[in-house]
Amino acid sequence: MTRVVVTGGSGKLGRAVVRELLEHGYDVVNVDQAPPVEKSAASFTQIELTDYGQVFEALTAIDSRYSGVDAVVRLAAIPGPGAKPNAVTFAHNVTVSYNVFAAAKAAGIKNVVWASSETLLGLPLDHPPASIPITEEHEPRPETSYALAKLMDETMAAQFCRWDPRLKMVGLRFSNVMEPADYAAFPSFQDDPLLRKWNLWGYIDARDGAQAVRKALEYQGTGLEIFIIANADTVMNRPSADLAAEIFPGVTQTQDLSRVDTMLSIDKARRLLGYIPQHSWRD
Repeated sequence: MTRVVVTGGSGKLGRAVVRELLEHGYDVVNVDQAPPVEKSAASFTQIELTDYGQVFEALTAIDSRYSGVDAVVRLAAIPGPGAKPNAVTFAHNVTVSYNVFAAAKAAGIKNVVWASSETLLGLPLDHPPASIPITEEHEPRPETSYALAKLMDETMAAQFCRWDPRLKMVGLRFSNVMEPADYAAFPSFQDDPLLRKWNLWGYIDARDGAQAVRKALEYQGTGLEIFIIANADTVMNRPSADLAAEIFPGVTQTQDLSRVDTMLSIDKARRLLGYIPQHSWRD
């Protein structure tokens, strides 16, 4: 049985990841500042992730609970821009990422998956994207301290992989995470396309986000890989091509968007991870 430490397993996406991994036979350890809000077969230890010593212990052994870890999923972070002052967000999130990456290296863990972010793609898109849909090939354009920290994570990961060619690190640029209860608000988006233009009307169902994490853990490869992870559709009922043409006139559409297809391309995740979204707000 593969033992996976999930940092931030008590959070919105973390809860779904813990459930997904347990359902697929993983031995899951949730380490977080906040205790879990639901019963789970995963063990839980409360730690301070800005303390490297605590992170290293979590990735090696904690008392008699377990010894040895096969993989780590790094989710814990200040969850978005504006939640705390900019400098606090940047310092906290980069420090946590460094601690997890460095402790994994010291512990000999070769399988690291972490939550990057769609915010790296130029959100809130006050400047139009170069083309639609946005792909991983678009140059990162962080517009907030939160997004800048995510770029630092990806930069650090590239160097950790250079230091150890046997290491696999997968960064998942998650779109706006939603749970089923959140879908009640989606009809209110329909009359004003500007309400959700800030991320090209994208979202990710937490359950599909968890699927992407599991498939990233199971991906056979080495080195750094970055994937955009969104649902296959948008939050809107209008065809994506019409929305893009109205709000971003003159921006080239590189794919057929005549339906409600995502404008945050998940083609790479489909191709390399076998990621196929299973849930939609339309259900």
